[in-house]
Amino acid sequence: MSDDEHWYEDETGSLVRPYTVTRGRTRPRGPVIDLLSQVAALDAEAGPGVDHARAALLGLLRRRGPRPVVELAADADLPLTVLRVLLADLAEAGLVRVDPPRRTDGPATDPALLREIIARLREL
Repeated sequence: MSDDEHWYEDETGSLVRPYTVTRGRTRPRGPVIDLLSQVAALDAEAGPGVDHARAALLGLLRRRGPRPVVELAADADLPLTVLRVLLADLAEAGLVRVDPPRRTDGPATDPALLREIIARLREL
């Protein structure tokens, strides 16, 4: 986000409380949005019902292209709970597409490998 779209002060935190940005909601409507879900802006024009927070997020997606939710949260400097609510609103309005993460069967999902990783992390 550009400096004029920055919603947070680095030293003091949020300028606008998250519940204000999400209109009091703590969970998105619709399906759960996974951290690794891929988000892409669609070509539809944002209507008058899209507020500053949602418009800024949509602008970020349009400038930087499709990205995983976790990267978008970092780019937007937003808590994941807030980001998920905003993305669900934008998806409901037909402005973004949220694709589920790609599942792969292979070494990354091997239970034995995952147990070994956990064991090594515990050793640290």
